[in-house]
Amino acid sequence: MTTLTGQQILDFRLLTLRKGLQLEIKGMRKTGRSCFQIIKSEFGLKGTRQQVLADFEKILQDKGIHSN
Repeated sequence: MTTLTGQQILDFRLLTLRKGLQLEIKGMRKTGRSCFQIIKSEFGLKGTRQQVLADFEKILQDKGIHSN
């Protein structure tokens, strides 16, 4: 079993938001705030879902966050 601590938890959350946005682009819906809305408000991004995803992936890359 792997235990995430400290910065790993925050990084995992960002990766989860990215995956959630990818699923929203494919048509999946959820109740409450969408990943699209969360990413836009937290990072000040604007545009379509695809544009926000591209910009968010650039932010993740600049931070050195990547999925294995």
